[in-house]
Amino acid sequence: MGEKFVPITTKNLEQCSELYIHVFNSEPWNESWTHQDAKERLSDLIQTPKFLGFILYDNDDLIGFIAGNCKRSFSGLTFYLAELCINNQIQGKGYGSKLLRYLEQELRDRGVQSLYLLTATGGLAEAFYLKNDYVVNEDRVVIRKNLT
Repeated sequence: MGEKFVPITTKNLEQCSELYIHVFNSEPWNESWTHQDAKERLSDLIQTPKFLGFILYDNDDLIGFIAGNCKRSFSGLTFYLAELCINNQIQGKGYGSKLLRYLEQELRDRGVQSLYLLTATGGLAEAFYLKNDYVVNEDRVVIRKNLT
């Protein structure tokens, strides 16, 4: 059967939530996602206007998923990548790059001009995106304020 890409829907949200918890509660992230929090995060994302996301299966095994949403700007559509999640037992085998390339082609086909994402500096995720021809945007800065 091989590899197949399937759109993310509410019907496969549970499967994505389980993978999300498994991956991000493990090394190197060591976060503490509960089932309820992970499902809420992904459910909120799916309900975002102009949502687009895909799951990658290999012989019916869930490999990972990629998701985000488009926003209109004066120059056209920009896609904001919110999640890329690959089963941590098979990371480093090119599946993340396959998902990214698939998403990029889907975005081109839909007339999207650019893709933005946020990730931690100096980590494995940054290295992954740089390896996949992404560049650090020197024209932007991330600013935050803690409210608690």
